[in-house]
Amino acid sequence: MSATETLELQPNPALHIYSASHGRDSHDRSREIFTHGGAPNRIDVDEPPIPSASDRRAASTLRTSLIILQPSLINLLSSFTNGLITVGLPVIARSIALPRTLYLWPSSVYGLTSGAMLLLAGSVADIVGARLVDIIGIFFLSCFTLACGLSNTGEQLVVFRAFQGIANALHLPASVALVAAAVPPGRARNVGFACLGLSSPLGFSVGLVVSGIMIEKTGWRSGFYLSGGATLIAAVAAIWTLPKGRQECPTPGLSAFLGKLYLEIDWIGGIIASGGLAILAYVLATLSGDLAVIHSTTTPSLLSLGVVLLIAFPLWMYYRESAGKPALVPNALWKNIPFASTCIMVALSYGVITSMELFSSLYFQEIQNASTLTTSLYLLPNLLTGVLINLTVGIFVHRLPARWLVVISSFLCSLSPFMMALVNPHWSYWYLEVWAQIFAPFSVDVLFTVGLIIVSNSFPEKTQALAGAVFNTVAQFGMSLGVGLCQVVSLGVMGNHDAGNGRKGSRNDDAFDNPDHNAMLMGYRAGFWAMFACMILCGLLAVVGLRKAGKVGLKRE
Repeated sequence: MSATETLELQPNPALHIYSASHGRDSHDRSREIFTHGGAPNRIDVDEPPIPSASDRRAASTLRTSLIILQPSLINLLSSFTNGLITVGLPVIARSIALPRTLYLWPSSVYGLTSGAMLLLAGSVADIVGARLVDIIGIFFLSCFTLACGLSNTGEQLVVFRAFQGIANALHLPASVALVAAAVPPGRARNVGFACLGLSSPLGFSVGLVVSGIMIEKTGWRSGFYLSGGATLIAAVAAIWTLPKGRQECPTPGLSAFLGKLYLEIDWIGGIIASGGLAILAYVLATLSGDLAVIHSTTTPSLLSLGVVLLIAFPLWMYYRESAGKPALVPNALWKNIPFASTCIMVALSYGVITSMELFSSLYFQEIQNASTLTTSLYLLPNLLTGVLINLTVGIFVHRLPARWLVVISSFLCSLSPFMMALVNPHWSYWYLEVWAQIFAPFSVDVLFTVGLIIVSNSFPEKTQALAGAVFNTVAQFGMSLGVGLCQVVSLGVMGNHDAGNGRKGSRNDDAFDNPDHNAMLMGYRAGFWAMFACMILCGLLAVVGLRKAGKVGLKRE
């Protein structure tokens, strides 16, 4: 605000400074008049505008909104390619000669590499700064997304998807840390976490729907070009939109900074945990392509190594804590029943929703002979329900007990694979399949907000990137575990059905490359029943594990 003030004061032979009345605002009290001699001097003071309280609140709200929307946009663009892979898999496979035994690798390898790198990426983000790690991750994410669109062979696509997952691992924990740092606990942070949760399934669902149109009109590569180009623009914009945190300049001097990275990050613990999870996910992905590999010497060896590494992880954490060194995930956290239960439920829920969308897409195209565009439209209710649930949960999560939110959403979600397992392929889509798509996202969309709040509250504010890494690690591992498990069940049933019909061969190659229509149907139904069992287990875990959780996302005084 700008003002001109005139003060009439008594003459004084000396030079004096007079201030305005103490009853005025502080910026009014700074307006002064100098007098000399017997006559008062009149001075006009023009001051810069002072923002009002409403202007300051509006600026703060805009800044917070940008911090929330920027990582949410990246999540959406990244998940868009996952939806493209899901609905366009048959077309992509024919285009680049992707072997049927590698059908699930473009999807599963993304989650495998992302899950393997998340813990270390979160630890680095807490030391280096979430902003820097996020910008680097977004840039490489855009590059490898574009590279996927340029793939000429199935092997190239798998490799580029693997690197895309690593880049995404840099972004995910940093995005949680950015939101946690910018927004205090309470309703605003709940909405921020809900937006992060909304963006991934929203991007996936948009990819399912839009890619169906793009594949038929412009080809599947255009989807990767669109996502990669938009991500590259967002990476450049992030340099100005993302705020600098206090940790952006952690230690003066390169050697001192590298020493801090070495001392404050549990590199060995990260390698042990990531290696164990990656090996198990790899074994499941291999089995999902060919069950016969279980008879090889490599698979049991890798499986044993993965189990040994996962057992060694808590032992290493105990050693780190006993030595007074930073532990990646302290063992005491697993004694926190809500935290431990949430991690298991998140893994189950993410595995089910990913498998549900993938199996539904293949079911519509391979069992009901629907086109890519029709399949996209069939999956559209999943998108609409997911958007509605995320927004609602973010606003009202602090008003309802977390236990019943998760229990009810888990049992509602279980209806989705239950219906798909019972549906007759000759029935109309509007009879059961549409309801299956409506109920599908209930559990994962509720658990993202509730689970992220619980996991985030279990870690100190200065290690929120690590909290985000832990949450996303169990989510990514759950995706790989769920898809691999359901595919193994499905392949096993297909193989048994073919063997019963007289097909020969101990391997599943013949059954998988030229499967009988009834064998495929039985296999998909078996996969849906496995998803149903997982969601029932998730609901039961919520009943027991969240009984003391109460309401989450409350504002801290």
